Amino acid sequence: MAGATDDRIDGVTVVSKPALSATASDVLAADGYLLGTPANLGYMSGALKHFFDQIYYPCLEATVRRPFAVYVHGNNDTDGAIAAIEKIVTGLQWQRAQAPVRVVGEPTKEDLDACWELGASMAAGLALT
Repeated sequence: MAGATDDRIDGVTVVSKPALSATASDVLAADGYLLGTPANLGYMSGALKHFFDQIYYPCLEATVRRPFAVYVHGNNDTDGAIAAIEKIVTGLQWQRAQAPVRVVGEPTKEDLDACWELGASMAAGLALT
């Protein structure tokens, strides 16, 4: 959030919604998406999966080529969660705006900086469109 809402980025309204309360209307109203999830048992959180289940068909054609980025935190691994997200967004035909940020174990300052940069880059990219 801190990166996406940096004062130096003008013209972007950032809306943060928990996965369980975000709706297809929220997705349709947005110009891009920054997704975050823990990696649970080698997969994305149930909340993010539920989000995708709810928005997939209502947003399938209307959100083609919209940019997205993702950050994932896991205790041991993030590969399965990122692979699952990539499959779903490929079906939605969203376009990756940034490489995923993968945080394994206790987040370091570098991890937090990478998350800040992810948010800032995503918002700055949307400001240019």
